[in-house]
Order: sequence, then structure tokens, then C-alpha cells
Amino acid sequence: MTTLNAELRTFYEARQQQIPAEIREIMQRAGQELADSGQADRALTVGAQAPRFSLPSATGHTLTLDGLLADGPVILTFYRGAWCPYCNIALRALQRHHEAITTRGARLVAVSPQIPDESLTLSEKHDLAFDVLSDIGSDTAKQYGLAFDLPDDLATVYDKLGFDLQRVNHGHPRTLPLPATYVIDRDGVIRWAFVDADYTTRAEPADILAALDAMS
Repeated sequence: MTTLNAELRTFYEARQQQIPAEIREIMQRAGQELADSGQADRALTVGAQAPRFSLPSATGHTLTLDGLLADGPVILTFYRGAWCPYCNIALRALQRHHEAITTRGARLVAVSPQIPDESLTLSEKHDLAFDVLSDIGSDTAKQYGLAFDLPDDLATVYDKLGFDLQRVNHGHPRTLPLPATYVIDRDGVIRWAFVDADYTTRAEPADILAALDAMS
């Protein structure tokens, strides 16, 4: 079976050929600056207490981390938004492994800075069986050390590409989370973490399952 990151790499290589050179240069420079900032290394990691949250879901409910943990371990994955094709590929991969996750007694939730209506579109589009939560303003992402602001030139590129982050992120167009996935035990302790400044790289579902197995 093809790994998620192999699928992402194939998509990336095809996508690069479609993007004008001047836009590619802006994207690559911004990505390098974010990597060089060391933010990924400063984000919360294994052994830390997971910050609590209360966030609205795409289906109109409000979910809390404490409420989720009452039923078992939680897999918490942060993504940039429904406008990001790499996020959509990653969420579809998690959906394919959703049964294996729930069989292990865990609950999967995905969090983005988008308004609930936009997240609902994503849920319907990909038939996600897990909850999609809205972290408007990225306050929860900030607590996990994941939130960052796009540089001006990249924000302008995203506007030209029609992502409309001003609307879908409800007035917070430049603030996004680093892609990250956490496995949190019932005591609220982070037992496994994946954080990467490169949005074209994501946590492998097989590694998430291995982390759950190691906890049992």
C-alpha cells in the first residue's frame, strides 16, 4: 500500500509543474523561513499536558477535550483548511484508517481555523466519519505552539489563488497552524506527536496506529 507521504510527494511534484516560477519562489522562500524559525521544535511534544479546548464542530455541536478523553484516547490533528489540497489528501487517508482507530478505542478529531460552515463542506465532500472542529483565530493552535502568520507576499499569492482566507477564517486570513497530529492519553498527556513546518509532509496513519498500540 502506498504511504500517505508518498502520495503527498507525487501530488507535490505534479503540482509544482503547474505553478508559475515566481509563485513557486515565494512559496519556497516562505517555507524555508518557517522551517528556519524553529517553530516546529518549540511546539508541544511528548510528555506535555494537552491544552484543553472547547470548539464548535461542523455539525453544530461543541466538543471539549475533557469530554472526548472521557471515552478514551484522542487523536488530535491540525490542518490548514479545506482550500489546501495536501490537507484534503491527509484527511482522506485518516478516514481510510478511521475504523482501525476506533477499534483501538480512540477518537479522532481534526481542527482547522475555518468557520464551521466551511468545515462542513469538507465533511460532506469527503464523507468524513470523524469530527471537524473550528478553531477561529487559531487560539487552540496557539496553545499548542502551532499558530504562525503568513508573510505578506505569500498571503497575497493565496488571495490571487482564490483561497479567500479573509472569509473562511473569519477575519484571521494570515494565521494558520503548522500541520500537526497528537495522540493524547486519557489523562490528557501527549504520548505521541508529529509536527512539521512543511505542509506537504504529514503524520503517517500507520505511525498513529503504532502509537495507540504502544499505549495499550
